[in-house]
Amino acid sequence: MVMDVDNASIVHVMRHGQVENPTGVLYGRLPGFGLSALGREMAERMGQYWAEVPLTHLRCSPLQRAQETMAPTAARHADLTITPDERVIEAENRFEGMIFGRDNAALRDPRMFWHMRNPLRPSWGEPYADIAARMRAAITDAAEAAGPGGQALVVSHQLPIWISHLAALGRSFVHDPRRRRCTLCSVTSFTVRSGRITGVSYAEPVADLLPSTSKRKFKVGT
Repeated sequence: MVMDVDNASIVHVMRHGQVENPTGVLYGRLPGFGLSALGREMAERMGQYWAEVPLTHLRCSPLQRAQETMAPTAARHADLTITPDERVIEAENRFEGMIFGRDNAALRDPRMFWHMRNPLRPSWGEPYADIAARMRAAITDAAEAAGPGGQALVVSHQLPIWISHLAALGRSFVHDPRRRRCTLCSVTSFTVRSGRITGVSYAEPVADLLPSTSKRKFKVGT
């Protein structure tokens, strides 16, 4: 990857690989959800992708699936230590641990209606504005740790990454989850100058490994 000519720092925020989740649980922040065989293949491919990139800082969500995704890259950058960061963790969600079933049928349960009263906030989980604030702080801290002209890699989760992307573009946080541009092991790169995010780009290095459902259809769990 080409460095920015004006010595801006680049923070690459990578989503984790596919998770082993045969029952379709919305796992959120629950422990014990690691990568599937395909997810491990994705992580290994990303380790190769980052091998020749002069990374200067590594940062990771504390959740198992994020740590397992970071591992192959960290092994190729043994001179760097991984900074754990709670600010890049998955979003809090009131539906955590539920199985939604075919066509998200669980959402039609009257007991769920109260949690869905305000999709603009959203009322079922961590407010979008709070996610944006914690991710922005983590990204700018990662940029500072990377140094002028440096490149940081952060492993995080779909919703926090997408909210950060929307924030960088100055767009509304309200969105259709099925239309998030943040596939498994995708990379959303933020340009940071003087503590401010001034640009954003997006790439899908393992697009050929993506299950067909993840390309067009929202999957429970992020």
